[in-house]
Amino acid sequence: MMRLYLPFFRTAKNRFFATRAQLKVVILAILGTLICAALYLLTFKSVSYFHSQSELGIILSMKIFQMSWITIFAMLIFSSMITGVTTLYLSNDNEIIVAAPVTLEELFRMRMLTTFLNTSWMMLLFSLPIFGAFGVVFKAGPLYWPLLVAAIPATAFTASGSAMLFVIVLVYLFPARRTKDIIVYLSICFGVFLYLIFRLMRPEDLVNPEKYGQFVEYMSAISNPAGFWLPASWTSNMLASYLLDREVDLLLLGLILLTPPVLIFCGEVLMARLFVSGFSKSQESFGGQHRFKEASWGRSRMLWIFRKESIAFLRDSKEWSQFFMIGALIIVYLYNFKVLPLERTFGSTYVANLIAFGNIGLSGFLAAALAARFVYPSIGGEGGAFYLIRTSPLSAARFFFYKYLFYLIPFTLLILVLISVSNHFLQIDGPMWWVSLFCALLICWTVVALALGFGAIFADYHAENRSAAMGPGSVFYFFCAISYMLVVLFSGVSPTYRLVRSWFRSSSMPLSDALLIGFWMVAVVVLSAVVLTLICRKGITALSAR
Repeated sequence: MMRLYLPFFRTAKNRFFATRAQLKVVILAILGTLICAALYLLTFKSVSYFHSQSELGIILSMKIFQMSWITIFAMLIFSSMITGVTTLYLSNDNEIIVAAPVTLEELFRMRMLTTFLNTSWMMLLFSLPIFGAFGVVFKAGPLYWPLLVAAIPATAFTASGSAMLFVIVLVYLFPARRTKDIIVYLSICFGVFLYLIFRLMRPEDLVNPEKYGQFVEYMSAISNPAGFWLPASWTSNMLASYLLDREVDLLLLGLILLTPPVLIFCGEVLMARLFVSGFSKSQESFGGQHRFKEASWGRSRMLWIFRKESIAFLRDSKEWSQFFMIGALIIVYLYNFKVLPLERTFGSTYVANLIAFGNIGLSGFLAAALAARFVYPSIGGEGGAFYLIRTSPLSAARFFFYKYLFYLIPFTLLILVLISVSNHFLQIDGPMWWVSLFCALLICWTVVALALGFGAIFADYHAENRSAAMGPGSVFYFFCAISYMLVVLFSGVSPTYRLVRSWFRSSSMPLSDALLIGFWMVAVVVLSAVVLTLICRKGITALSAR
């Protein structure tokens, strides 16, 4: 049995613990520790504030606790579906494994475990400080920590197992010539699923007591668990019960711990009955006559790079199909700015401006995450064809620059839409509108350059696809991008606050505030330029050395 797992673990060992990778591991460990500390402090401060606001604050804290679990669970299902289709049906080693004396049940357990580890390790790492902060604020007993340590991997495994079952059934039913096109429908289905879950939680009700006739009715509405049929709700309700009453719901604990082995059993049954048919479909190919046409793009090298990138992206349905999911998330994200009753609830425009400033960080985080998925592996995804680029009359610097421009255009449009629409729904005007746009665009342009630079430095030209090209370097990039964003945002809190305060008081700006905001803008531009230049130069040097 272990012969199936050895290649995966040896690859992980060589990737993280090889002699040349030891420095990388140390840096990642330091950055990971800093991120965990920041997540803990942020959660601790927020929950402590709510916890100090009488009984209503405690209920709101538990609602945030529940929503966090459900959101993480939904994200894990999506990532597991995408990874599950690739590992179970589209991996290059499938032909060897299927032909080997390996049972389908063993194959399923191996693929499920590797999918779980690939998709859930970040959740396992970063959720501990978040939910651990709740335990500290609520002064949970010693039993809370083993419950939390057991619940996090069990819930993550449930998400991965559910996704794998759905993948097996869908691949069996899907009558297409290429199995990887299923991901399009996976993305659509999951987008609808995520939207329904999000609306089921009714986050706008948390800040809209006027919707209810009586305060008691409002308290009852936000106290009711959302989506009790969701495994994530089992976990959140079990842990919340212990935080509030120091009681362990044995029924929920049993459901949490027994669901993973039940899913494994169901997966083995479905694997034995449906896998062969689905795998056969995934091996089908199609072809036909293709008439080549004379090039009509002129001699512009930039246009040729743009055309090459577009064709490579559109040919791989695993890449472009994820835009269905991204579009669904963006719609839900913007819709909640529209339905959130800020003015009625808080009675102050300061809150709207505060949310607008926080929205800079959210949009930057989204840009960094998308850049990690699409921009970072774009150079390593060239694979063996990279030698054609290096032998062409195109320098590494120009190739890098044209790639950067190609990805910069859609990312800039995305940020413009996010900031403009959200500011419109928040009714933001005056200097905050321009500050948010300036800061969001600056972060966007920088993180895209960081993703491309780190992707060139840590490029894996031997990966079987773009998803596989995302190695430890992508984690290193993401940590650096988040650190850069935190520096920009935290340094801008005081100047932006003073600017907005002066604007609301007199619709003018004192000279001291103008100088402060100007100095901050110049400082973050210089910082971004330095970071961008250093990483891009190292990336170009790495490309030239190939």
